[in-house]
Amino acid sequence: MEKSPIYDFTFLRHGQSVGNFEERFQGQADFPLTDIGRAQARNLAKRWLHENRYFDRAISSPLVRARETAEIVTRKLNIPLEFDELWLERDNGKLAGLTYAEIRSTSTEPEFYTPYQSFGETGEGDWALYLRSGQAVQSLLRREPGKYLIVSHGGLLNMVLFSIMGISPQANGHGIRFRFGNTSYSRFTYYPDRHRWHMECLVGTAPSC
Repeated sequence: MEKSPIYDFTFLRHGQSVGNFEERFQGQADFPLTDIGRAQARNLAKRWLHENRYFDRAISSPLVRARETAEIVTRKLNIPLEFDELWLERDNGKLAGLTYAEIRSTSTEPEFYTPYQSFGETGEGDWALYLRSGQAVQSLLRREPGKYLIVSHGGLLNMVLFSIMGISPQANGHGIRFRFGNTSYSRFTYYPDRHRWHMECLVGTAPSC
């Protein structure tokens, strides 16, 4: 009996950026990788090459920290790369690029907020980001079945996992959160004939992931 085609997705967060190092709330503000971030990407690519890991295609956020990470990995693994704005980090409005200290001293964010309210006054609220994450997942499933590497950002990847697992955003950002460290990743397979997701690896960098 012929096996039904499946999708294999690896969702990877970028390496350490200048914004990470300076403890900035990056959002869609653009920061390059640090030397540490570039080394993280090279080490991951080297490990995947050693493990004979392959992908049919990589899709990345066009923000420079994700772009650099994706370019380092795809050059090493010799896989095609494209960019898609659906995989951008959350638009965090007027908070973009500020340090956490600056935000604590100047922020006018309400003490209580619902998932439907804008973030940073003008940015994407949790529900808006959740909806975009669903669009991003759907865009993957419009492609041919295969093995895909997606390089993105912690905020969006959290909502992608919410979308896959059927978790709704909660008020005040409460509820479960997934901690994507720099160059950590999650891996899922999807069986379209049964609409079944398998979680192969939640969030990690271990060789077995």
